[in-house]
This record gives sequence, C-alpha cells and structure tokens, in this order.
Amino acid sequence: MAKKAAVKKPKKPAKPAAPTGLHAPMTNVVTGPSPGGRELVSPPEVGQAEGVLEPRESGFEALRSDLALESAQPITAPTDARLPDIGAASFTDPRMQLETVHGFDNRIRVTETDKYPYRVNASLLITARDGSQWIGTAWFISPRTLITAGHCVYIKNSGSPSRDGWVKSIQVMPGRNETKLPFGAVTSTQFWTVKGWADSGDENFDYGAIIIPTELGLQVGTLGYAVYGDAELQGSIANVTGYPGDKDSGTMWYDTRGIAAVSAAKVHYDIDTAGGQSGAAVYVVKDGQRIAVAVHAYGGPSTNSGTRISASVFANLTNWKA
Repeated sequence: MAKKAAVKKPKKPAKPAAPTGLHAPMTNVVTGPSPGGRELVSPPEVGQAEGVLEPRESGFEALRSDLALESAQPITAPTDARLPDIGAASFTDPRMQLETVHGFDNRIRVTETDKYPYRVNASLLITARDGSQWIGTAWFISPRTLITAGHCVYIKNSGSPSRDGWVKSIQVMPGRNETKLPFGAVTSTQFWTVKGWADSGDENFDYGAIIIPTELGLQVGTLGYAVYGDAELQGSIANVTGYPGDKDSGTMWYDTRGIAAVSAAKVHYDIDTAGGQSGAAVYVVKDGQRIAVAVHAYGGPSTNSGTRISASVFANLTNWKA
C-alpha cells in the first residue's frame, strides 16, 4: 500500500525584531509573543475595499452575550456628550493646534456604521488615572488589537501628576452610531506605545495599541497597513474616518483629500477632522483594499497630520497583533 505523502504545514512568517531607540515598545502589562510578518504590507484580514461583508450570524449572539458579561458594559452606548478630546489632556499648550476643519466643513456622516469597512472603526471612552473621561478613535488590525494615537493610551504633560501616565481603562465600541452599539462594547486595560511618546511626548512617535480580551475583530474585520515610499504617497488620495467631538455624540464622520506632504515621521493632508478623531486610520485604497499609511493625531493651520507608518512603526504594529 502506497504511503500518503505528509502534508507540510505552511510556516508562520518570522516575527520582526522589536525596534530600538525611540520606537522601542512599552506596555503597561506583561504580554506573550504574537506572530508577525516580514513583508512591509499587512493587508486587511476581512473584507475588500468595495465589498460589504455581512455579519456572521452563527455565534454572533453568543459573542454579544460574552462581551456584555466580560466587559460588564451595556449594549447601548454610555452618555459621553460634551466629553473632551483625549488630545486636550496631553496638549495643554494653547499654541498647540489639535485636529481642525479648514474652511468649509467637507465631512460626511456615516450612517451605515455596521457595514464593512466602517465598522472596523471604534469610538473610545477613555478613563484616565484620575478618573476623568475623554473620547478618541481606534481601528482594528487583528482580532484583539486596535491601533490608536499614543496620547489615547498614555497621557503626557497634562499638568496633573495624578492624570499623567497610562490610562486606567478604555471602553471600545466598534461601529457605534449614537447610542446604538451593533457589536456591543468591550473594556480594555492592556495598552502599548513607544519610548519616544511615553518618555518625551514627541509627536513623531505618537502611536499605540489597545488589546481587548475578546476576538471582536473576527466579527467586524480589520484594516491593512503598509510602508510606502514618498513618491507613492505624494498626491495619493487619503481618507480619515472617526468620531469627532464637535458632532452629535457617537456619530461617525468621514472625509477624503489628497496627501499634501510627507516626511520621515509624518503624513500631512487637508482632510477635515476634529477633536475626538485622534487615533483614526489615515488610509489609501490599493488594489481594492483599504491600507492605513498613518495614525491621525494632529492639526495645523492648513493641513492635519498623522504619525507615518514607517518600517519601525510597521514592526511594532505587527508585533502587537493579538
């Protein structure tokens, strides 16, 4: 009898080496290793740019129940109207410009927040060490990992010693639409950022991650992320979707415009945003997929900007996947 040929399992891609220097990762808890990848493009794991991925009905209600029990949070959103943008906690200098609208407000409200790709974006209710509460935005890159601004997970230079440092908790609400939470809510107390932000508050290193205790990303999908060269980014059409605090509480808004300028650490664009959208993905559409190229965080007199996904940022995002 002929022996069956052994089926070789595909090897997992090697985990990238952790960056050093100002990109050295920092976390508030001890975590185990996670798989990574060598290529400097990580495509979305669920959904296509033009497609609509319907929720998986099987197991969805069980997931909702698990989320409600594990996070001890209601399925309807909390009352967070008029809460300030988390950026205001770290950037107390009145000369510092946070996210801004330039001239006419071009933002468009997203009403089908439970559809892909919009549902990969999460409204954040952030509780700082001193109990104060703030708002922000994040987006999924894996079942349990969301990317956001560093200042959403670690507060710097607030003027209040009891507030500075790692935030106490973040309630994550993907696809939120006012008080409606189509995928429930889950609370995280596990965060990542990097040395350049945590030690110095340097805006060139203002990025971080939120690790949640459930695999909610399997339900809502993810965005990809990539390292692209200057020539490929210059003039590309970029997009930002998030939860601005100047609109009705819990509403999702979107704008798109060409990338105006890039530097080694930043991407600049004249896309209208407002406080509360800190941490949103700045993404482009490549081959039918939405790929993040920066993490939105800052404003300016003529352009807003985000922390560019460089090779070091890419390595951290990949290592933070859970």
